[in-house]
Amino acid sequence: MIPTLAFGNTGHESSRIIFGAAAIGGMRQEKADSTIEMVRNAGINHFDVAASYGDAELRLAPFLKDHRSEVFLASKTGDRDGAATRKSIETSLERMQIEQLDLIQFHNLAQDADWDTVMSPGGALEAAIKAKEEGLVRFIGVTGHGTRIAEMHLKSLNQYDFASVLLPYNHSTLQENQYREEFERLYQLCEEKNIAMQTIKSIARRRWQDDDESPRFSWYEPFRDDDVIERAVHYVLRRKNLFLNSSSDATLFPKIIAAAESFTAGNDDGLEEQITRDNADGEPLFVRGVSDDVRV
Repeated sequence: MIPTLAFGNTGHESSRIIFGAAAIGGMRQEKADSTIEMVRNAGINHFDVAASYGDAELRLAPFLKDHRSEVFLASKTGDRDGAATRKSIETSLERMQIEQLDLIQFHNLAQDADWDTVMSPGGALEAAIKAKEEGLVRFIGVTGHGTRIAEMHLKSLNQYDFASVLLPYNHSTLQENQYREEFERLYQLCEEKNIAMQTIKSIARRRWQDDDESPRFSWYEPFRDDDVIERAVHYVLRRKNLFLNSSSDATLFPKIIAAAESFTAGNDDGLEEQITRDNADGEPLFVRGVSDDVRV
């Protein structure tokens, strides 16, 4: 089974692999149901979705009707002002036919102008806090992509006691000195304040190239070899208190699950050298000042 870990200070013991429900956003209900069942059978009890993930919230609704209490349920809003954020939360609840989210996250809060709007009077944070007070959500978090996101999360945590953060973490991303240093500062702060730290892009190889012929179920090209995926997953899980959010490519779920199940703490001899070789023909997804957005 998938190992579990306290999700920060929320009181929930979450599976260290978090189900990235973006994968079911474009599926028919029958396929989504079978995917959710596979995730559930692996012992994954934490689902991460977003209002912008196609029909993913709708696809979760039938499962949640009978199993809501079995999972920690997180969604995201990309809205920045308070009124739109309130509407987004209410729409997510309606689409999933539930009364409460465990976690609402500000989606990709990576730009200064967006940050200013979210944190200002009448902004998204004010609306989320009110929704929390009313019992519509239990906790509030922040997520993001790009080379500045560790820096931005530090800025956010200085403004408000968010329950969780989410950001990229893989070998190639950490080769940039500034990102690595800022990530380490964020990691230490999360350790000190008991804030849950979620990671994404664990199995990312590079951005798609024009001549790539593989099926495109995620916005980046993932690794597909079983052994490479196992090493990439272990690279994350070997770090104390990190969670790994699964890929939007559902075809890779069985490999990610198998990799997590094979993980043994402290058994990482030679892992760094092997992963360096695995990434020899890969490229960082984000380059500071060049490609910091998702699909640039």
